[in-house]
Amino acid sequence: MYTKRNYSIKDMLSWTRRYIYIFIILSLIPVLLYTGLRWYWLHLPWLPIGLVGTALAFIISFKNNATYGRLWEARKIWGGIVNASRSFAMMTNDFITNERVTEKLSEKELFKIRKQLIMRHVGWMASLRHALRAPKPWEISNYNKSDREYIDTRLNVKERISSLDEELTEYVSEEEKQFILSQRNKQGACLNLQSKQLRELKEKGYIWEFAFLEMEKMQVEFFALQGKAERIKNFPYPRQFATLNRFFIWIFVFLLPYGMMHEFNKIGKQVLKLTDSWKVNGALPEGGYHHLIELIGENFVWFTIPFSIVISWIFHTMERIGEVSENPFEGTPNDVPITTMSRGIEIDIRQIIGDDPNEIPEGIPMVHDTQM
Repeated sequence: MYTKRNYSIKDMLSWTRRYIYIFIILSLIPVLLYTGLRWYWLHLPWLPIGLVGTALAFIISFKNNATYGRLWEARKIWGGIVNASRSFAMMTNDFITNERVTEKLSEKELFKIRKQLIMRHVGWMASLRHALRAPKPWEISNYNKSDREYIDTRLNVKERISSLDEELTEYVSEEEKQFILSQRNKQGACLNLQSKQLRELKEKGYIWEFAFLEMEKMQVEFFALQGKAERIKNFPYPRQFATLNRFFIWIFVFLLPYGMMHEFNKIGKQVLKLTDSWKVNGALPEGGYHHLIELIGENFVWFTIPFSIVISWIFHTMERIGEVSENPFEGTPNDVPITTMSRGIEIDIRQIIGDDPNEIPEGIPMVHDTQM
């Protein structure tokens, strides 16, 4: 969606292959009983199944709209973090000066203070990323084998490989790192440290009072954006909707072949009637094609299997798409690529303050056409 440029049919089939195997079994068994054991009573009228499918389409549409809203809100939140971070870097670069102090610092010392603030801000983003990537009991990727396989073998999500302790070492001092790690809300602790240093700089005169208020407003904005992201992370899509949708899908998938068998069998009988009329009227096609047509008519009920598989796959895949959009910070291919966005922000804000280009890291490359 936002992380992968294009989904090929190969990707989709690979992602859903375990369910396709189930669809094959669920459609094959009733057809075997219907044709092999001649259990012609083993069918259901198509009308109620069609009504169930119609209702299910509306339910899936409702869920996908709701889950897409969660995903889009998450993307807007991180878009806000991008813009606010650049603004904070600009303020840090221009508001911290010797203009109102008698004990002036060298430009090198001022740059050290600016960089300390910027690196601590990157530490805040790292703390927020780790909090958002932390598994929750209701998240799908915790137990879905297809999602688990994709994340673990193809994406290697950074927050699941390296610890916050390791990342913070690059951005804050050892003393600050221990303080942050000791707090329950580690990302909030980073912002508290920022506010504390800004106040100290204001008291020493390196930040003008009005400039201090503006920079404090930015910390409040970061708290607000953090809270919005945490709200999505900590409040799942209502379980009653998610669970019932899954039950309804599997009920429909199970009943589908029982409704289709009789319909395809009726079509096969019509084909056989057609060949019989050719025989009576002496209008048999040349080349013996009528034998092939008769064979198709006799076995037309077997078309139930591919059609059931395709229809089941469409409905179930739409449900799965909504399911993986419920929690946009898990690290699946369709989630908001917060790791890549954080690195992009780091590069931008370090360039704004004039950091050494040799010390600024490169952007995170895509893996299998996917940003993380």
